[in-house]
Amino acid sequence: MTDLLITGGTLINEGKRSHDDLLVRKGRIESIGPSLAIPSGCKVIDAGGKLVLPGLIDDQVHFREPGLTHKACIHTESKAAVAGGVTTFFEMPNVSPPTLSMERIEEKCAIANQDSLANYAFFLGASNENLEHVKSAEPSKIAGIKVFMGSSTGNMLVDEETVLEGIFRNAPTIIATHCEDTPTILANEEAARQNFGEEVPFSEHGNIRSREACIKSSSMAVELARRENAKLHVLHITTEEELNLFEAGNDRITAEACVHHLWFEELSYSTLGSLIKCNPAIKKASDRDAIRKAVSDGRISILATDHAPHTWGEKQGTYFNAPSGLPLIQHTLLLMLELCEQNCFTIETIVERACHAPARLFQVEERGYLREGYWADIVLVDPSRNTSVKNTELLSKCQWSPFPHMTFTNSVDTTIVSGEIAYQQGKVLPKCRGQRVEFSKQRR
Repeated sequence: MTDLLITGGTLINEGKRSHDDLLVRKGRIESIGPSLAIPSGCKVIDAGGKLVLPGLIDDQVHFREPGLTHKACIHTESKAAVAGGVTTFFEMPNVSPPTLSMERIEEKCAIANQDSLANYAFFLGASNENLEHVKSAEPSKIAGIKVFMGSSTGNMLVDEETVLEGIFRNAPTIIATHCEDTPTILANEEAARQNFGEEVPFSEHGNIRSREACIKSSSMAVELARRENAKLHVLHITTEEELNLFEAGNDRITAEACVHHLWFEELSYSTLGSLIKCNPAIKKASDRDAIRKAVSDGRISILATDHAPHTWGEKQGTYFNAPSGLPLIQHTLLLMLELCEQNCFTIETIVERACHAPARLFQVEERGYLREGYWADIVLVDPSRNTSVKNTELLSKCQWSPFPHMTFTNSVDTTIVSGEIAYQQGKVLPKCRGQRVEFSKQRR
């Protein structure tokens, strides 16, 4: 492992900007300060004119391995991650077979240990049948417990009231929920079929996976968490009304927003159709704008992607046949910075919501900040160089993007993972390997 000295950049960390150098030795940040001496044998990275940020921690991705690797795999999607400035990911359990036991967790970690360019952790999934596995889960070895309170993922739907109560009462660590009410969605699907037959337009997606479905389910999750004193994180908020469930500074009940819900709104279906079909659905411009405001004021604690690739062929199906999900991770930081350009929030807010807050809420050890002694997970951003989205430069296995022909006003120059350069000036360094994330969580 080569020691690194990053010089001349603008560090953005813990709400402050500084013009300091940063010395990395043996994978960790050894020193931060002005005009640091260059140690013998150290590689110097000139960050003049660039922003130096902690690497992003994406708390919600779907990398499709094992079992769904025709869509994606840990190796390909981790390449896309480091190209996008994401140094750590938490991956979801809806793979094949689903991740419903600690044994499955260890199997996925073994794959990531061989193949992942980014640091990694995995959620243990909950189902109607695995409550005992949830109870016995080891908090220090998982990102959390994932509960699908909505019909997004087939046999992983948890809809039995007694099981939900058991999960919220007994989960030994943070619970992350996908909140949509299945009966409401099914009734809306039937109404859409009555109106349109099988040729339902994609513009109906926000009506089928409706705001009422989201509000009912997320309200139930928050009520359960309060009643059972559980630590709850509600994923991918999509409606203005749901924001009333959360308050800034409350680290027991928190919410996440995903970049596509901050960017697109219902009029986007007319040009992108199935390419932006996702669960929960993109909704009204007023919802998008309210979520942007909540990111700024702190009611939304975390920014993430819900990166969920499907093949191009799968996405060409009709409404009921085209699967839901978007590949986003290669452009997540660039999209956040684009929102800064639109004065939605500041770069300091991005660093808080996409780096610091995931580390704090999930109790990640020694990552998520630019601090002496911490692992060197670092991203350099060049604000003077644009990034055009080109299919030939996409690293996700599915090889398409929901941002066709878009040009971002910034670029990711360099990504460093646990002290190793994983991506630099348009090239992935394939020998880099991330590490398994360590958590300081204790059983509640």
